[in-house]
Amino acid sequence: MTRGTEVRYSDAALPSWEGVLPAWPGTMEAGTFVRRAPGAGTEPALFVHGLGGSATNWTDLMGLLADEVAGEAIDLPGFGHSDPPRSGSYRLNTHVKAVVRRIEARGEGPVHLFGNSLGGAVSTRVAAYRPELVRSLTLVSPALPNLRPKRGSDPRLPLLLVPGISQLAARQMGRRTPEQRAKSVLRLVYGNYAEVPAERLAEAVEEVRRRLALEHAETAFTASLRGLISAYLQRGSLSLWRQAQSVQAPTLLIWGNKDRLVDVALAPRAAAAFPDNRLLVLPGVGHVAQMERPETVARAFLGMLADVAAQEARPAAS
Repeated sequence: MTRGTEVRYSDAALPSWEGVLPAWPGTMEAGTFVRRAPGAGTEPALFVHGLGGSATNWTDLMGLLADEVAGEAIDLPGFGHSDPPRSGSYRLNTHVKAVVRRIEARGEGPVHLFGNSLGGAVSTRVAAYRPELVRSLTLVSPALPNLRPKRGSDPRLPLLLVPGISQLAARQMGRRTPEQRAKSVLRLVYGNYAEVPAERLAEAVEEVRRRLALEHAETAFTASLRGLISAYLQRGSLSLWRQAQSVQAPTLLIWGNKDRLVDVALAPRAAAAFPDNRLLVLPGVGHVAQMERPETVARAFLGMLADVAAQEARPAAS
């Protein structure tokens, strides 16, 4: 732990189920695809996926929290089933605006905001720009500025930043079958590929196959990656690190020590940046802790809520 509140795990009973949960149903709303997990939860929550991901990255965590929060997960512009942005821009702020629009359209007050990777950077900026919309912030391997390549990451990713070369790199990736591509991604994001359920692999293969038929899919990925790197280079009040320092919401930071995409070495710096934070580093876990250890993430989130409720109750009792 580096600066902040100690992580507390809730011992509340969580839903259980046999096998693997199917993806939650969704609907298209004003060009954004929204999935919802039915349950008894009333406080609104919004889940934001990472680069190349989709709302289905949150299936298990949403299920575990369904009796505590009313969860929605969105596909960012150009990802999953959502339409590409009308402007054609995939800058970070394009995704930020999509999240803000969804929260405002929902009209249920501030949300518990969850973000993974790119979604973590997006959620950080939302919480900084619009604090009245965010009740709490949970960031899983947030893509905060770090321009050093992570050892073990896919060496082709930097090529996607270079005009011209990006098309060549994409064509080389495109020669692989959907199953090969899906396995490659899962090996990259999981700490232990052997733990990937067969059903999740099948879902990933089908999603790759579906995305290959979309004209905008390649552009959404490469342009969003460039937009993220551009955000890394911003300074002053536009710096994501500066914005992290201005976040008012209680924040849970989660990293896996086998993350091959966002270096766990950034975790202490993140803990020093967010004013009201709890830092959790999970051994043997990769880039998607919400998929690899959903129960641990759920209990840490609920523990944070219990801590916040206790802190809010103290002045009233004195």
